[in-house]
Amino acid sequence: MLTKRIIPCLDIKDGRTVKGVNFKGLKDAGNPVELAKRYADLGADELVFLDISATLENRKTMHDMVLKVAEQINIPFTVGGGISSVKDVSDMLLCGADKVSVNSSAVRRPQLINELSDKFGSQSIVVAIDAKRIDNEWIVHLSGGTKPTQRTLFEWAEDVEARGAGEILFTSMNNDGTKSGFANDALSKLSQRVNIPIIASGGAGAIQHFVDAFQKGNADAALAASVFHFEDIDIIQLKKQLRQHHINIRL
Repeated sequence: MLTKRIIPCLDIKDGRTVKGVNFKGLKDAGNPVELAKRYADLGADELVFLDISATLENRKTMHDMVLKVAEQINIPFTVGGGISSVKDVSDMLLCGADKVSVNSSAVRRPQLINELSDKFGSQSIVVAIDAKRIDNEWIVHLSGGTKPTQRTLFEWAEDVEARGAGEILFTSMNNDGTKSGFANDALSKLSQRVNIPIIASGGAGAIQHFVDAFQKGNADAALAASVFHFEDIDIIQLKKQLRQHHINIRL
């Protein structure tokens, strides 16, 4: 059985780590390089670095910041934000990223996933999906959650897998920053529809929420931000508690 993973997420804006609620009201959460090193030292399994304003501002991910983070850590590192071409992915991998996350650019031009998977291998390609539950349907949103699309979560996830993505990072916009728990019903359904790993994102507020994401949502990994940034949850204690719930996790 594969081990489950705990993944802190660094949402970056203007060179600082930020965190909001439902993708709004961003607050400063610290220096991303310092946070990345701290999480690696504390036993995080992976890190995700998202330049959350890159797509909105029509610019590329900050190379210097990615280089600095990569120099400080020895765990897998995923980078996303403003990535829309083979060259962008190549640049990020050369800067030290292990995987690259695409979101808006993939929805706008799905063939991009095929191109990236063919060039770099599916193990390097994560497709992030931001979705909001509206009238009982999960609607995919773009550009940092600001633009609704005609695509729905489950059909897009199946398309993403067919095109060669290695993982899906699903963020529930309804749950994001609320600390009320992950969207476990959607996660569970997603795990039944695709065969690639699913990273749960949005809603972590207590250790039990991680337990539920793995046991009820059947997620392969759980990602969180503010509960780690503001030290509401200690990663070492979280992993010990998960072990006590018979969840296979690396200590």
